[in-house]
Amino acid sequence: MNLPLHFGFLGVVEAGLIALLLGMVAYAVWRWLAMRFGWSAGRAIGWACVSALVVGAGLDAWNLFYLGFTRLESPLYARLALASIHDADSLGARVLCEVVGALSGVAIGYAAFNRHSDESSVGEVGESGANRD
Repeated sequence: MNLPLHFGFLGVVEAGLIALLLGMVAYAVWRWLAMRFGWSAGRAIGWACVSALVVGAGLDAWNLFYLGFTRLESPLYARLALASIHDADSLGARVLCEVVGALSGVAIGYAAFNRHSDESSVGEVGESGANRD
């Protein structure tokens, strides 16, 4: 996300909560698109997960990936690579919380938006007529 967050554990929690909100918004947008174009709920969930992960954890995940594969033989290269990363000490924890937050946000959005459609079908008679009062 590359936002000026706090350092340490507080910054990790902030990044995770922002990613959670992004996941909920991503699911709302993709659910609207799925309803408009007649797509299945699975397609909306899948694309919401992908877009929430790209927006929520994209830059931090790329920095973590880049640090794993770049050549840091000299202290100069290491300093240059770490200088561009906000709070490089807790980068791994921040990426983990962003991924978990984004996916949890999509799941919470799915549960919140589909609760209304489930409540409207409660008490209706099915095809077999098993719900007779």
